[in-house]
Amino acid sequence: MSVNTPSPVHIVGGGLAGSEAAWQLARRGVPVVLHEMRPTRGTDAHKSDGLAELVCSNSFRSDDATSNAVGVLHAEMRRLGSLIMACADRHQLPAGGALAVDRDGFSQAVTEAITTHPLITLERGEIAGLPPEDWDSVILATGPLTSPPLAEAIRERSGETSLAFFDAIAPIVHFDSIDMDVAWFQSRYDKPGPGGTGADYINCPMDKAQYDAFVAALIASDTVPFREFEANTPYFDGCLPIEVMAARGPETLRHGPMKPVGLTNPRDPLVKSHAIVQLRQDNALGTLFNMVGFQTKARHAEQVRVFRMIPGLENAEFARLGGLHRNTYLNSPRVLDGTLRLKAEPRLRFAGQITGCEGYVESAAMGLIAGLFTAAERLGVELAPPPVTTAHGALLAHITGGHIETVEPGPRSFQPMNVNFGLFPPLAANPTRDAEGNRLRGTQKTVAKKQEMARRALADIDEWARTATPGEVPA
Repeated sequence: MSVNTPSPVHIVGGGLAGSEAAWQLARRGVPVVLHEMRPTRGTDAHKSDGLAELVCSNSFRSDDATSNAVGVLHAEMRRLGSLIMACADRHQLPAGGALAVDRDGFSQAVTEAITTHPLITLERGEIAGLPPEDWDSVILATGPLTSPPLAEAIRERSGETSLAFFDAIAPIVHFDSIDMDVAWFQSRYDKPGPGGTGADYINCPMDKAQYDAFVAALIASDTVPFREFEANTPYFDGCLPIEVMAARGPETLRHGPMKPVGLTNPRDPLVKSHAIVQLRQDNALGTLFNMVGFQTKARHAEQVRVFRMIPGLENAEFARLGGLHRNTYLNSPRVLDGTLRLKAEPRLRFAGQITGCEGYVESAAMGLIAGLFTAAERLGVELAPPPVTTAHGALLAHITGGHIETVEPGPRSFQPMNVNFGLFPPLAANPTRDAEGNRLRGTQKTVAKKQEMARRALADIDEWARTATPGEVPA
């Protein structure tokens, strides 16, 4: 190897994140050895040995970069030279405002780009444990189906108590869509807890009629069945779907996540609520609140319909809806630094879903960022993280430190997240008038705010991109 050529970076995992990271490194003249265990060792979900295989939906979701957060992420990735987005665009299928792709053509295009690049070597075979010590720079992008030996090694090295489990996800609501004329802030018995104030939860009260109607709707809701490869994976921390709890008896939720004890409605202090739904702050910005104990397998449309029956949430806008599925991810805010390196062993950097992001595009975006950080290290270049006003920066900040821990002991509170505008810092001032000077009303305000956040993000990513391209060479 030439003295001017950096030593290779090893990437474990040939999914969207690993492929994107490899591409970004190679574009900057850094050799890559990409390790993919298929077909030597298969998974229960993959059907081929192609790179970046889409194992579930073939949709990358909305491609609207003017008022949709995932569309903004698409646009930012294109501006940063994303391989995943280039291949998706070449194999796009008709899907209205969404970006859907021909899954076989897409995977073949990514595989061809990676295997024909002169600086990328693809090695087939399982990495059954932590990478060898002489691999001084490694990106682990093994995704939700990380092989058991590697998952166990990561768990032991990270110091966390668990890694592979059924991921019990509760819905997350945008704070500004909660009716605070109905709901109020209070912790149970006014206890502050570690890092709390005694008013750390938003409380939504129900009388008996409202509660009975809600439980009936919950039990009757249509749910998503487990996929075949999930069926034998146990629930994590005993987190049952809320509809399963409700089906065990009409009083179960009142003695579980919806218990009313220790809480007093300041607007009607002499009347005890029959049940109370609590929401807990989910991010440091205070823009997102998690519905406590509301992990669910209900279909998304059913969740919106049923959860809007809760007083105070009639007009709730959801940053994320609930779900339970097999997953493998780190408690990233605790164990990763701001550039996705493992604090306990900085030669190991993580990318993709294993970091705690959700979705194809988000996984690829974190692969892109991991690739840029690693390339900068190899080339001796300083690279600041992307601004938190961008989709990449907002998602990275959430993963590495924007999430706040629960104020009470129990299951880990950090959960995988799709990109959404609730992760972005608020605007200095929300728009109040349109381009013609007319006052904005109702949903017009929400649309205008999203549009302004999108414009800010794309302007800021363009500025940051000028610092993220040192060493770039032709593909």
